[in-house]
Amino acid sequence: MTAVADTRVSAPERTGSRDLAGTGTLLRLALRRDRIMIPVWALAIGMTGSSTLSRMKSTYETATDRANVAKDMNSNGALRSMLGVAFDDSYGALTAWRVGTFLAAFAGIMSLLIVIRHTREEEESGRQEALSAGMVGRRAGLTSALLTVGIANAAITLLVVATLAGEGSGGALALGLSIGLTGMVFGGLAAIAAQITENARLARGLASAAVGVAYLLRMAGDAAKDASEGSSHVLVWLSPIGWAENTRPFAQERWWTLLLLAVLAAASFAVAYVLTGRRDVGASFFASRPGPATAGSSLQGAYGLAWRLQRGTLLGWVVGVALSAAMLGGVANGAGDVVGDSDKNREIIERMGGAQNIDDAFLAAMIGLIGVIVTVHTATAVLRLRAEETDQRAEPLLANAVSRLRWAMSHLVIAYLGPVVILVAGGLGAGIVYGAAADDLGGELPRVLGASLAQIPAVWVITSVVVLLFGLLPSYTTSLGWAVVGVVVAIGWLGPALDAPQAVLNLSPFGHLPKLPGESVSAAPFVWLLLGSAVLTAAGLWGLRRRDMTN
Repeated sequence: MTAVADTRVSAPERTGSRDLAGTGTLLRLALRRDRIMIPVWALAIGMTGSSTLSRMKSTYETATDRANVAKDMNSNGALRSMLGVAFDDSYGALTAWRVGTFLAAFAGIMSLLIVIRHTREEEESGRQEALSAGMVGRRAGLTSALLTVGIANAAITLLVVATLAGEGSGGALALGLSIGLTGMVFGGLAAIAAQITENARLARGLASAAVGVAYLLRMAGDAAKDASEGSSHVLVWLSPIGWAENTRPFAQERWWTLLLLAVLAAASFAVAYVLTGRRDVGASFFASRPGPATAGSSLQGAYGLAWRLQRGTLLGWVVGVALSAAMLGGVANGAGDVVGDSDKNREIIERMGGAQNIDDAFLAAMIGLIGVIVTVHTATAVLRLRAEETDQRAEPLLANAVSRLRWAMSHLVIAYLGPVVILVAGGLGAGIVYGAAADDLGGELPRVLGASLAQIPAVWVITSVVVLLFGLLPSYTTSLGWAVVGVVVAIGWLGPALDAPQAVLNLSPFGHLPKLPGESVSAAPFVWLLLGSAVLTAAGLWGLRRRDMTN
């Protein structure tokens, strides 16, 4: 039996250079592994500001137009929750208003994926233990991961500053730093999650939940109070994304809010460093409890095991989407007040949610965003198959009477039916609250619920794309799968707001769906999306049956 080197060292050796030995090598390895992902993320986030600025200049050509849109948007809680507060009416300030909070959230998502990939995922796969047997310090892995995410966020900051400096170097610097430091905050929180959990899936879930909660707090606070001429609501100050918003780029910048982000990032790094020094490689502070000696009936068979592995994640998504949708339904009832006689305001709303009445357009935009976000869950559910395969947990099942197709379908049932449950919860949450606010619960609830369920075919297409990758390109399933989800989320969040060409919007399956509630419904797009999903899934399962299982 091969002995595994004990990575524990004496107390004097835990500090200083020995803890960081091999950091440079691990950093180069991380940058090489992320040589595609980081540039794609950085360019997508960093260049969005410049495209938004161009759109602002072509849409609002006069100072009066800019002043009117800022005033009208700030006067409505529904739109403040969706886009944030416009603190000034200059082109730079309107650009920061339109995409600032979105980009801060995206930087957080990028950062948590990078950090967990190079910390907990390395430990879970066993690679970190092998490295620790050599001349690699206890904290080298964590340090290289944080340096990698620091480089990625620095690139984003530089791109934002370079592309928006023409509108004011101070404002461009404030916006770039607010986005980059927000990314570092969530990178630090992801590092903590990687220390306290025992697997990468749970760590990503906790870190992603932190981003989601922060964004929802910002939305709720901005919906409750217009901060364009005063202080923000207390809920905004509970969110790092709210701190980034309150940097107020191009609007008499508040530089001290950047200090809040820097302090939180540094504090999270420090906590992660302390935690990583107090546990063994591969261990966690909250390990799974041992189960009963005899498995219950719910664990019998491959389907029971898959349900046991994925039920916690699904429950978290159901609760989170239901609460988020309920909040959005509450603020949608007054969306029509913002339009007034402004043709430009109506154009913005219709571009995002359709040409129906403004309340319906707002609901359609929000439900569409929820559908887009649900693709993250469905991709996670499919990628669980790849994790089970590479971690060699699938091999004992397949060595018995479980076929490959049965094993795959045990997880795909959750990947396909899970979004249905989530969207039902979201439709009920938004429909009940909106219907109650409109004094027409019986009429509005079915419409909103139906609009939510209409997102299912598009979600299933993304599910099937990831299944196809898993069956035909297993080694690239994770990277390409998340790339597909990232493109779809980016198009869904930013495409309509930036008036992207229809050809770009059609790259996402959601671009082919009617904007519900409100628009007329045709069966054709639903049928074609469902057929496409079925074909992609069949091709993926065909590939799985004929390829070798890898590790």
